[in-house]
Amino acid sequence: MTTTVTSSQPAHPAPPARTQPPAPPARPARRRRSTGAGLAAPFAVLLLCTVLVPVGYAAWLSLFTDRLSGLGLGGYRQVFAGLATYATVLTDPAAHASAAHVAGYALIHIPVMFAVALLIALLLNSATVRLRQVWTLAVFLPYAVPGVIAGLIWAYLYSPGIGPLSATPPVDPLSDTGVLPSIVNMATWQWTGYNVIIFYTALQTVPREVLEAARADGAGPLRTALSIKVPMIRPTLFVALVFTTIGSLQLFTEPMVLRTFTSTVTSTWTPSLYIYEAAFISNDYGRAAAASILLAIASALLSALVMRLSARKSR
Repeated sequence: MTTTVTSSQPAHPAPPARTQPPAPPARPARRRRSTGAGLAAPFAVLLLCTVLVPVGYAAWLSLFTDRLSGLGLGGYRQVFAGLATYATVLTDPAAHASAAHVAGYALIHIPVMFAVALLIALLLNSATVRLRQVWTLAVFLPYAVPGVIAGLIWAYLYSPGIGPLSATPPVDPLSDTGVLPSIVNMATWQWTGYNVIIFYTALQTVPREVLEAARADGAGPLRTALSIKVPMIRPTLFVALVFTTIGSLQLFTEPMVLRTFTSTVTSTWTPSLYIYEAAFISNDYGRAAAASILLAIASALLSALVMRLSARKSR
């Protein structure tokens, strides 16, 4: 008789398979877009209210002009003029003179101010300067003075019989030939410190290893400044150049203050004064709006040109 023996020991159970943690649900693309739109909404509202709406209203207003109705007994009425207001501004000798004044101002002010600001920033960034914080504050202080107050201070300095600069030979600061350099001096005095801070901050980002390598190669302070420091902060220089160019086209405060001290500065001496005269003295809002649009276009074109030159230099 054959007996079959069956083992009572259970078979070894197979190890449980490793289970991967469930993947997190993918964030819906619609939710991401809504989050981005929510973050951009404050900027979009601010841009719409402070830039697009005023520019659009100025563009619409520039298409109209005020004309006398009938025999002139009914007062002025607003009529559609189309591009005639732009033609009026473009053919106005006063507008041409104001553009020439601003062009001469920019050609003198921008190179002088940039050269002085960059030189001071390089001196402050050097290792040998002492009391760096004190000198930085002293240079920046003129920018903290309000523009109208600074204009009045310089106007009294230029005034004949009062200011010490009025008798300085060989040019009268408020004469036909001296008023432009006087305005350049006022603007340069106020804005140099602002650009010094920008350039000095950019110079602080130049890697120390590069400067140490230049010294090890025998480069002196002048060669290091011109060949290493200035090229490495070139993007900052171009950004400052864009803002300075736009600010030069909008020159208003200095000649507006000097108007009360000399007849050389007329009511249309700069494009901004030309717009002010058209809107608030002549009450020709269509011409003022057209001049504003043309000034904005000129600023945009010059800014684009500077940025294009910046990109070309960077490449």
